[in-house]
Amino acid sequence: MRAVVYKSTGSWYLLKADDGKIYNSRIKGKFRLKDIKSTNPVAVGDHVEIDTETKGDETIGIIKEIYDRKNYIIRKSVNLSKQTHIIAANIDLAFLLVTYNNPPTSTTFIDRFLVTAEAYHIPIVLLFNKVDDYSVEEFAEMKYLAELYRKIGYTCIGISAETGENIDQVKALMKDNVSVFAGHSGVGKSTLVNAIEPGLNIKTSEISLQHKQGQHTTTFAEMHELHFGGQIIDTPGIRGFGVVDIDKYALDNYFPEFFKVKPNCKFNNCIHVDEPKCAVKEDLTEDKIAYSRYKSYLQIMEGDEDENFRKDPYQDLR
Repeated sequence: MRAVVYKSTGSWYLLKADDGKIYNSRIKGKFRLKDIKSTNPVAVGDHVEIDTETKGDETIGIIKEIYDRKNYIIRKSVNLSKQTHIIAANIDLAFLLVTYNNPPTSTTFIDRFLVTAEAYHIPIVLLFNKVDDYSVEEFAEMKYLAELYRKIGYTCIGISAETGENIDQVKALMKDNVSVFAGHSGVGKSTLVNAIEPGLNIKTSEISLQHKQGQHTTTFAEMHELHFGGQIIDTPGIRGFGVVDIDKYALDNYFPEFFKVKPNCKFNNCIHVDEPKCAVKEDLTEDKIAYSRYKSYLQIMEGDEDENFRKDPYQDLR
């Protein structure tokens, strides 16, 4: 029987089967996905094949096969740098929530997430949350940042999960799709899910004023049904985002503004670092490409770790 993974707690999985029933399930034996060494072999959004068995009064599911994924969001595991963690699978649309200073979302983090989404063919929308909570200067910074990504070609929407501003736009995009919300802890993912589907009553918590960081309220990724059609995957807050297995000669393919002009580079194998007559660096000099984007590109290429929660996450924009 086929089923979809709605929740993963590490060793047990909550599945919704084709017959509409919900099964508490576990993996049959030990198995790995082909070519993926992941800390979580089964992810929320996976389509799986199960058998069932009865233990006492409960019928549990036994996961015996994972069907091929059309895509997934993956990152380096925080504590096990050589391993990876799959955030969610089989996604129609990903929303990355961005906030200015409560907590700060760095351009480095945004770019790493975008690169991964591009590499795994996941459409993405940037949601600039808490627009009701900024000073005039802060709002101007966020507007500038949104325009930077909008110019590249990404959909950017300013929202307030608290007041409901532009939530209808988000719901229209989500209708009949499997969507995922991602971002740092405290950016308002759970509040936004509650605003979109009030009956879920997902737990939220306050920002730590001392560190301006969010506190983890979503412990495990979980999929929820939407009354207007589709599903939403709410994910735990991500502090850092390590990009996985992207060759340096292919990295520019996942920066749309680089990909657009790289045919104009003198060398076909130009990686836009030290080569002469590089179209990307020429556009950088002429401010057609943002320095923050180029810096993210170099950091990913060099394998540097994600930098987050610095005092001024937008200093590279100035």
